[in-house]
Amino acid sequence: MRKVLIASVILALLFSVAASAQNGARNSRLEPLPRDLEIRLALSALPPHLRDNATVYVLNPDKGFEIARKGTNGFDAFVARTGDDTFRGTWPLKAYRDDILYPISFDEAGTKAQMRIFFDAAEMQAKGTPPEELKKIMQQRFQAHYYPMPERAGVSYMLSPILRTYVNPDQTDDVATSNVPHIMYYAPNVSNEEMGGGFPKPEELRYYVEHGRWPQTPYPFVILHGPHGYMIQFRGGADRDAITKESEGMLAQLCKIKDVWCLPQ
Repeated sequence: MRKVLIASVILALLFSVAASAQNGARNSRLEPLPRDLEIRLALSALPPHLRDNATVYVLNPDKGFEIARKGTNGFDAFVARTGDDTFRGTWPLKAYRDDILYPISFDEAGTKAQMRIFFDAAEMQAKGTPPEELKKIMQQRFQAHYYPMPERAGVSYMLSPILRTYVNPDQTDDVATSNVPHIMYYAPNVSNEEMGGGFPKPEELRYYVEHGRWPQTPYPFVILHGPHGYMIQFRGGADRDAITKESEGMLAQLCKIKDVWCLPQ
């Protein structure tokens, strides 16, 4: 009788562990975007002259990123649902967000260095890695220089008219939906002061959170400091409005999927 009881307890524990793993995998799984919409959103990160021949990736929530279209010009584009800024700061990543929308592209130098961060995170999330553990793993990798810095000067385009991600990830986990097309230049191990960056003032950050855009186009400044830092340069208001108008249909589709993907008015 005792042996039967012990066996029953062991089986119950095994079932509990299996159920917990399955729940973790379910909780980490993202609902994919419609494929055509995801491809258009990914390509919106690039300037028009680079879109036709770029490589495009789509997210398979069960595996990670997969190639949707192979390109020839050395640029890669995709829509991250867990961005690299997720791993900044000391705030805990208690749950995976389902509202992050991060259209981004890289040149060849960025593909070899920066893009791996996004792809590894997506793969681990798809496998059911708990969010707090994923953040810990990624931060440990950064500290160990697991991901190389870009081997040369280069560029990451984020010209999409929509971005939903963390506002100031080095400090808090606050997120916002914004319309801030911009270009990022690799600036490894360079401080904002060394680059003469004009980091936005607290009142400008508040305006950004409330209105989804800057009160006026800021001067370039450094973000995500360290080996994978960037100098970020925003497009002006006229360019932003033109990009937004070009993408009206895509933006309307996103707005129908989630209210937080509607651009602030």
